[in-house]
Amino acid sequence: MRLDPQQQPITETSLSSYFNKRLNRYAKRFRPPPHEDTCWYLGSLLERFGRSEQLFAYQDGQMMLRPLALLYSDAIEADNTRERCLMLQQLGDMALFLGALFPERFTRHGILQDYFIGMGGSAYDYLADNARANRHIFAELANTFTRMLEMVANACSNTQRLTTEEVLALYQRWLSTRDPVIESQLRALGIELTGSEQLQ
Repeated sequence: MRLDPQQQPITETSLSSYFNKRLNRYAKRFRPPPHEDTCWYLGSLLERFGRSEQLFAYQDGQMMLRPLALLYSDAIEADNTRERCLMLQQLGDMALFLGALFPERFTRHGILQDYFIGMGGSAYDYLADNARANRHIFAELANTFTRMLEMVANACSNTQRLTTEEVLALYQRWLSTRDPVIESQLRALGIELTGSEQLQ
């Protein structure tokens, strides 16, 4: 069953869980597949940037995206390795997020995907050698940055297909809970719930 992108039901309890499931599903297409920790990190990244205050900076009285080049400059001028790592992690994460989800927008302004690959890959490469934790994750992100862009783009794509089993599971949850949110998801799929509660 193929869903209209505007009518996709959400059945997960958190953004992180939703993205982790999609990332893990997509990761199985690669040989070798990305490390499970890397998929977890990407799911957390997507959940974090799902909140605007994590992505945008408040400057000159308005919320705006801080340019990656300025984040890089701040990292270079950092007083210590810990501060530099925090800034480079933000740089790498933003390069991955923006490069995966908004490539057309930046291409219109003359910023190609190679820019995101260079900035993000270099940031994660530094973290792979210098971060206090998760060095194996940063190493994989640095070495397979292009693949990670593809994974994130696909995890966030709204053209997912639901299997018949997934639709039936959603219906069974509605039968058990009578949750109006699930009911609206089923109706968005084109499923009418009659008084006899039969799936039509």
